[in-house]
Amino acid sequence: MSIFARLSLVILLGLAACAPAPVQLGADGRPLPKVYRIEPGDEARVTYAMVDGINTLRRARGLAPLTLNAQLTAAAATHSRDMAVQNRPWHFGSDGSSPILRVKRTGYPGRMLGENISETYETELETLAAWMAQPDTRDVILDPAARDVGFAWYQEPSGKIWWTLVTGG
Repeated sequence: MSIFARLSLVILLGLAACAPAPVQLGADGRPLPKVYRIEPGDEARVTYAMVDGINTLRRARGLAPLTLNAQLTAAAATHSRDMAVQNRPWHFGSDGSSPILRVKRTGYPGRMLGENISETYETELETLAAWMAQPDTRDVILDPAARDVGFAWYQEPSGKIWWTLVTGG
């Protein structure tokens, strides 16, 4: 093989390595979602990215910031896992529990005000943006009576994430 042929081969291989990976399409012809993997040790980063994002949005509206609450977070974590077990995003637990009952079970001394849920492959900030795009879920985040927030998720091995946010006051 000539030096020119070898050099051409090296250049072609180098260019092929730089090409973007082909987009995988689902049965509906739309691109499959890119998996956002939450690694062990990312918990605090993910949690505080959400809480900071919420508080930035609340400050912009002249509202008091929310404080992360362990009891509300426990209620959110329980529900995220339960939604994964049920394989459906909805506000009732497999035991028939409502968001209010789940919060009461944790011993939270305040009143549960709202719950947002999501089933997605998106990041916490993409999920927050989706919640802000809908009036009912935006109202939970911007409720002037809210003082506390709980936030948790459960990620399946496939990468699907079940997000739950609970507010109280």
